[in-house]
Amino acid sequence: MTRPAVLKFGGSSFRTAEAYRRLAETLAERIEADGRPLAVVVSAMPGETEKLRELLREVNPHPADASVAGLLTLADTVGAQLLSAALHRIGCRSTVLAGHQLGFTTGSSFMWARLEDIDPMPLTRALVEHETVIIPGGQAVDAAHCPTWLGKNSSDLSAVAAAVAVGANRCEIYSDVDGIYSADPNLVAGARLLPNVAYGVARSMSLHGAKVLHRGAVQLAEQYNVTILCRSNEAPFPIGSTISEAGAAVSAVIVNLRSTVLRYANHTQADETHRIFNAQGVEAIRFADSPCIGVIGGYLDIDMFQRRHSLPHARVDGIPVVELSGSNSQIHVAQTADEAVRLAQKLHENLATSPETPLSSG
Repeated sequence: MTRPAVLKFGGSSFRTAEAYRRLAETLAERIEADGRPLAVVVSAMPGETEKLRELLREVNPHPADASVAGLLTLADTVGAQLLSAALHRIGCRSTVLAGHQLGFTTGSSFMWARLEDIDPMPLTRALVEHETVIIPGGQAVDAAHCPTWLGKNSSDLSAVAAAVAVGANRCEIYSDVDGIYSADPNLVAGARLLPNVAYGVARSMSLHGAKVLHRGAVQLAEQYNVTILCRSNEAPFPIGSTISEAGAAVSAVIVNLRSTVLRYANHTQADETHRIFNAQGVEAIRFADSPCIGVIGGYLDIDMFQRRHSLPHARVDGIPVVELSGSNSQIHVAQTADEAVRLAQKLHENLATSPETPLSSG
């Protein structure tokens, strides 16, 4: 079998039912042109995961992690089945491999689970029998075969894991943002597209809250030397950014309005809380010069998490705004969303033009 290509399409690719039909035709054209099968990772239609989250909270404001992982991932399964149905309609052999069928095994944490093992056989076998295998993003199982969730935006991680499973040396990520920018282009005027980015820089940007790629996806890609191509999901699907070992060390400003800075009474409390966040797979950054932690992305019920793990009380301090230059970082704290955006704009305007000019470490 010719080595498959691995593609991932985010939720913005599926705004309507017609979008599934258009993409199915595009994938069929790709198969005919390249003569090789496709492993295609998909996310849910926009808003579908949040609808399930809201419904779950109506039933139980503080649901168990197993319920969250078992329910929210169903939105991606629906999207995968819709795309597979669209492919069947035009005569393309397709199947769906959900989390319990994939061979992706995680630790026992139901949410933000860490990928521990990739069995290549399920996906390899399916690609022998089908022209396309559709994979719902973010899904896996633990050692007891219970459903687990790889975390927010983890379709990227599913795609890189699929590339590792089939031995592909690159993975294509399609979204409504054509690549990685020096700041969030929706918030900061003048944000610049970064055509070549090193693994370490992309990983650091993700850690600090940039809406680029799942940090675990970049880590796995670096481990197996899988080049990540960030592409527009609109024809002709140009490549905006390439993430690889040969990528550049660049400067950027990161602001994620969903992120929260928590201040603890002392460094000991902050250190222990940060350790527990990490152990549970929650993205969090520890400030070097103050007893503060930045909880990234805003998809955590912080109060419930702290009660569940008997953590000390923390004061909400604001929103982190981060300057990055290569491996160096400096973290600022803004009190409001408007202040965070203004600060990010100012810092971006003052960015060093040379990536070799370091910023002070924070």
